[in-house]
Amino acid sequence: MVVLTKMSIEASAPRPTRVRRSPEAARENILAAAEAILVEHGPQALKLADVAKAAGVVHANVIHHFGSIAGVETALMERMIRNLADKVITGFNTGGATPGFGAQALFEAFEAKGAARLAAWLELTGESRRLTVVRNVVDEIIQTRLAQDLGLDREKVVDFILLNIILAVGTGLFGPTLSDLLGRPPERARELALEMVQGRISALGSKG
Repeated sequence: MVVLTKMSIEASAPRPTRVRRSPEAARENILAAAEAILVEHGPQALKLADVAKAAGVVHANVIHHFGSIAGVETALMERMIRNLADKVITGFNTGGATPGFGAQALFEAFEAKGAARLAAWLELTGESRRLTVVRNVVDEIIQTRLAQDLGLDREKVVDFILLNIILAVGTGLFGPTLSDLLGRPPERARELALEMVQGRISALGSKG
């Protein structure tokens, strides 16, 4: 008679297949898992163990690629900015977008996808100074076909982008809550902010 012990059962159980990924794919897998946690639970829920579990990797794997949870947060913010910029720049260069398109995409990312909460978290924890990707993205947007067609100088474009980011962060953090407290629909704050952006676009166009 064969006696099955707990040890023999565990030894005979099939082990999960280990997925081999390139360093780039491994980082992307971890960041995708971190973004899912961010959107659902907020930046305070980003813990090394939870990110590793969601990504299906061991704790040490996350540390190997990012060094710490702060490294994950910074890389995630850079990834979100890069993806947003690629979307906007492609639209501007192909002629399939207006200046307002960029603002719409920015507000969507900062409100619905959690970028505003993560940006605020990085500022509070002193990590926001590492986001040099923002400067690079601004330079790329200035070189797009749409920006060139508007004929605006660098300072005006940078000021316009700065206004967009400030409004998007504020709306993403407080827009729905404040709108509700004041008896307005949750989306009203975003509508007002976009109206302000559109007014600025019209003013720049008339001066250009």
